[in-house]
Amino acid sequence: MELKKIRKEIDEIDSKILYLLNERAKKVLKIAKIKEKEGKSPYSPGREKRIINRIIAENKGPLSSETLREIFQHILKISLSLERKLKIIYLGPEATFTHLAALKSFGEEMELIPLKSIGAIFREVEKEKADYGVVPIENSTEGVITHTLDMFVDSDLKICAEVILEISHYLMGRGRIKGVRRVYSHPQAFAQCRNWLEENLPGVKLIETESTAQAAQAAAKEIGSAAIAPEIAASFYKLRIIAPRIEDNPNNYTRFFVIGREYVDKSGEDKTSIIFSIKDRVGALYEMLSPFKKYELNLTKIESRPTKKKPWEYIFFVDFVGYKDDERVKNALAELEEKCLFLKILGSYPLEK
Repeated sequence: MELKKIRKEIDEIDSKILYLLNERAKKVLKIAKIKEKEGKSPYSPGREKRIINRIIAENKGPLSSETLREIFQHILKISLSLERKLKIIYLGPEATFTHLAALKSFGEEMELIPLKSIGAIFREVEKEKADYGVVPIENSTEGVITHTLDMFVDSDLKICAEVILEISHYLMGRGRIKGVRRVYSHPQAFAQCRNWLEENLPGVKLIETESTAQAAQAAAKEIGSAAIAPEIAASFYKLRIIAPRIEDNPNNYTRFFVIGREYVDKSGEDKTSIIFSIKDRVGALYEMLSPFKKYELNLTKIESRPTKKKPWEYIFFVDFVGYKDDERVKNALAELEEKCLFLKILGSYPLEK
């Protein structure tokens, strides 16, 4: 009797949840109409972060904060799709890590379209043929994706969000490990699994492909072949997992950017990315970084790239904690701009932890 009573109470709670979810959806649709009139994008990563942070702060258990984060992230993605079905382009093909980053940011309900190059993604978003693009920016093991950095120099697109994925590589194929004679994968995946391959598949022919998804496609067509790819590729291309998590470094992460045409709202926990160039002189970089120290802004990354216009002339990419309109940030950037040849704010966006 007690079990029936508790189950009945759960059924009543489920009905309340259903009612409240639909009431929330109605409010979302009203907001969608207002945003449409005002010409605003439905995508607001700053607002999403504030909602999730508030829910976690109010949580008294027994559900964990991480469980609640997953639940509300899904609710927010569904809500976003109710407002408008956005067109999202990403560095393809399907079943790559960039595809996973796009799914994490926008969910399966959006129109997700793979493109073949980072340059094409920038151009399509600039021409308003897509709402947002998703591109890789750096890997914790292999470093920055220089082509992505270079695209920001001449582009007016903004960074709207960052996505950080834990990267796990899987060996997959149609047979077993003893029958593997060839392994296909992207050069970065090979680099991240080098020790495992030398130990477990010595002498096997390694064939580089443009993407891990292309590697999985090749392995699906050939007996005696395998691919190193994300787990999603196995189900996508009907392959069996031969060996899971074969990356040499278990702390392997890749960072991606969501790029769009407008700056996004403040979340309260933000990061700002800028680029600037300086005259080549002794102590110039130290002088450029002094405003960040003066205004106590925490630098999280600095990267240099040649301008490709003059020998030994460089552009610097800097990430720091703070939002572009914060008083300390505005003061630091104003002082920095006085000393630079060129300065551009690429975006302020929610800090991903």
